[in-house]
Amino acid sequence: MPTFQYEAMNSAGQEIKDEIDAASAEDAITRIRQQGYFPTKVKQKGGGKKGGGGAAQGLGGAKKKPAGSGGKVGRKQLTTFTRQLSTLMDAGLPILRSLRILEQQQKPGTLRVVLRNVAEQVEGGATLSEAMNAFPKTFDKLYVNMVAAGETGGVLDVILQRLAEFMEKAQKLKRKVKGAMVYPLCVISFAFLIVTGIMKFVVPKFKEIFGDFGAKLPGPTQLLLDISDFVVGVTKDAAGKPADMLVPGWVLIALSPVAIFAFFKLINHFEATRFGRDAVVLKVPVLGQIISKTVVARFTRTLGTLISAGVPILEAINITRETSGNMVFAKALYQVHDSIREGESFANPLRTAKIVDSIVVNMVDVGEETGELDKMLIKVADNYDDEVETLVGSLVSLLEPILVVVLGLIVGFIVIALFLPLVSLINNLTGGSN
Repeated sequence: MPTFQYEAMNSAGQEIKDEIDAASAEDAITRIRQQGYFPTKVKQKGGGKKGGGGAAQGLGGAKKKPAGSGGKVGRKQLTTFTRQLSTLMDAGLPILRSLRILEQQQKPGTLRVVLRNVAEQVEGGATLSEAMNAFPKTFDKLYVNMVAAGETGGVLDVILQRLAEFMEKAQKLKRKVKGAMVYPLCVISFAFLIVTGIMKFVVPKFKEIFGDFGAKLPGPTQLLLDISDFVVGVTKDAAGKPADMLVPGWVLIALSPVAIFAFFKLINHFEATRFGRDAVVLKVPVLGQIISKTVVARFTRTLGTLISAGVPILEAINITRETSGNMVFAKALYQVHDSIREGESFANPLRTAKIVDSIVVNMVDVGEETGELDKMLIKVADNYDDEVETLVGSLVSLLEPILVVVLGLIVGFIVIALFLPLVSLINNLTGGSN
């Protein structure tokens, strides 16, 4: 019988390295779990790796992902599936039959194909977590590890219910933040388009009228005309005569959203630039506070959910770090992970990292002392969700008068700049008639 070398974690989060005799990598993983360990790496002694280096692959040995089934699935659709699967399993239906039922209920699309392949792998002898691990674009590391923990503890229906609740709350918070930003973004976009239209079609007509005056224009009027020339695409050559720009300003304005999107996409390719972007965003007044509290709510809920599911603390922190969505917090959690691995408590390195308020650290400290760290983390997440909702409402209330004032100043500047020459002309005509 082949011998497999493995690395695993016990319930206290300590790393275990040992060997075990088994018929296959899958059999080795099953035996390791029966000993109460959480396998992270399994390989045959004297041969190639049978399980990957990551936690999700270590649980795995899952079959290769079938072609054409690697697309992403919407979070709402996945949340609904998770809730339905939990309900079916709680009713006592076998996992394979539950998967087949839910596959038939799905509309044609990525999730239906994925569920079909997952059911086939489960029917072939793989566990649900191993089968799901073959589809990382559909079931992320958090999802797979929670399912694996539920299988190990024999409480898969309970874990799926917790996972569905976690996803529902995360989606609810995301919708609130996005919904609050819709109004100001729409107002800004329409105002931008209207001002651009005025600069391109209205102001040039006034420029022709002012040209007939032959008089020197006031400073605000000249500034407005220069802006209009840029939008229309008119510049001056070396001799001071009008000339067409290579690219009109209105084209640059229209392409600016694409350029901004491409710029942020480029930033996401490099860890250093992502870290710099996240660090700057966190320092923006009000918005930075909202983002910071949102990230804290996300990572505490993720970590609390994983710990309550029985995932070892070190592995749970690794998963949380990868799903935090902010490089500043991810780096801090990496340091927390290393400190815990060296024997420290969770609260002390978290306090040193200075990424959360003192109340969060105190609640984590109390949770460790009482043995209810998962419950304390969930409470922190609930409190921060409420704070984010309040801050978002305050931001929207603050943005409305600011937008009104800014738009009023823009319109006022355009009106004054256009009518100043007319006032001067009327005064000249009146003085001449007298």
